[in-house]
Amino acid sequence: MFFVTYKTMLSNPYAEALKKKGNALFIPFAVLGDPNKDESLQIIRTLIENGADALELGFPFSDPPADGPIIQAADVRALHSGIKIDDCFDILEEVRSDTDIPIGLLVYYNLVLQRGTEKFYEDCARVGVNSVLIADLPLEHAQEVVPLARKHGIAPVFLVSELTTKERLQQIGKLADGYLYVVSYLGVTGVTNAILGENIHTVIQRIRPHTSLPLFVGFGINTVEQVQAAVDAGADGVIVGSRIVQEFPSMQMIANVCRELQPGSKKNMESSSAPLLS
Repeated sequence: MFFVTYKTMLSNPYAEALKKKGNALFIPFAVLGDPNKDESLQIIRTLIENGADALELGFPFSDPPADGPIIQAADVRALHSGIKIDDCFDILEEVRSDTDIPIGLLVYYNLVLQRGTEKFYEDCARVGVNSVLIADLPLEHAQEVVPLARKHGIAPVFLVSELTTKERLQQIGKLADGYLYVVSYLGVTGVTNAILGENIHTVIQRIRPHTSLPLFVGFGINTVEQVQAAVDAGADGVIVGSRIVQEFPSMQMIANVCRELQPGSKKNMESSSAPLLS
C-alpha cells in the first residue's frame, strides 16, 4: 500500500513526476463520489490506467463558484447519491493503495471549516493526499490554513491568473508548495472554445520569476490544440476536468479522452504546427 505525502518525499512529488516523465504532465480531474461511491473509484482507476501523471480530485459542493455547468452537474450527482466527506476520504484511501502518483484536492473553504481545519489536514495526510487547493480562500486568509497544511505534510496550492499582481505573486511564491494552478482564462471551468496562446504565454512568463514550482494550466483545456498551446506556452502540465467529466460514467469514453489529451501524444505532436481553434 502506498502512503506518499509531501512531507515524506525528499522533494516535491510533482517536480519529481515532471522530471521522471521528461514532458508536461497530464492531470485529470474528477469529483469524488460522482456518480456514486463505487463508480467514482472505478472512474479514478480508469484515469490512472490511461495515463494520469497526477490526479486533481474535488469534494462535491452544493455551490461551487469557480465551476461551470459540467462540474456543477457532477457535484449534484455525487450529492444526490448520498456521498459524505467520510466517503470521499474512503475513496482517496483506496486510490492511494493503488498508486504512488501525486494526488491533489480542489475544495471550497466551507468544507474545510465544517470538518475542522486541523482534522481536515490530518485526514488528508492519513489517506496520502499530497496537495490541497482551496479555490475560494482569499490570499489574505491563507495563514489560517498554510501552517496546518505544512504541519501535516500537505502542500498548499494557489490559483494564479492574468489578474494576479506582482505583489500577490511574491506573496504566493512564499506560501505555495507543490505547484501553482495557472488559470488559462477568466471565468468558470468548462468553456469549450477558450483560445490559449499568447495570453497564457504572457501569464506564465510573469509567474516564472516568482517561483520554482511546476506551473499547471487548467480551465478550458478541452482539445488537443489547447493542450499543445499550454505546453508551447511553457506549462509544466495540464489539468483537464470538464472534458473528461462530461463523459461520465462511460469508462471507454473517459479512456479515449485521456489518451487523446496526453501532452506529447502522437495527436498532440501532429497538431503542434496546426492553427489553434477559433
